[in-house]
Amino acid sequence: MSKEPRLADLDPTTLTPEQSRVYNAIVSGPRGKVVGPLRVWLTSPEMAEKAQALGQYARFDSVLPQDLSELAIIITARIWSSGFEWTHHAPIALSAGIPTEAVEAISKGLRVRFDDPKRQAVFDCAVELHRDRQISDQSFETGCILLGEQGMVDLVGVCGYYTLISMTINAFNVPDGDGPQLPVLDMPVTEFFRQES
Repeated sequence: MSKEPRLADLDPTTLTPEQSRVYNAIVSGPRGKVVGPLRVWLTSPEMAEKAQALGQYARFDSVLPQDLSELAIIITARIWSSGFEWTHHAPIALSAGIPTEAVEAISKGLRVRFDDPKRQAVFDCAVELHRDRQISDQSFETGCILLGEQGMVDLVGVCGYYTLISMTINAFNVPDGDGPQLPVLDMPVTEFFRQES
């Protein structure tokens, strides 16, 4: 399968008025730039507008602190083998306080044990939701106690939004960019995060 980008990169000087409006809204927001899957979405500006608004909430405005949302994001990137997302968010997760050994273990699809119970709750819920397509009663109850009901809703929103991001990256062969590379794993997704790090 080809890894060449499947859409030509958008030239900001040739955007339609609708594309320009969305482009400028993204640039003037907390992201400050339009890269990767956001550039793909501009092909459908109405979708781009709505998706980037959800993304702004998921990344910057949810009740989850940055370390917890970035943990969920890198788990999503690993599940989907989304190189662009990993390249961009693994460094953010590290700067938000996720330990280096945890980020490395996640890159290899290994189970992580956190000292912080909230991080463990996010890890368990995000992994189960992605890998098993549901969250166990025990993990859900623990998540509600530690993160609150809104925190659980926002966690599912982060996982869902970054699944859309990852699907866009994989479908359109968005290049990884510079940064840490995500290893290729020789196991089915259903086996991810079962073996201890």
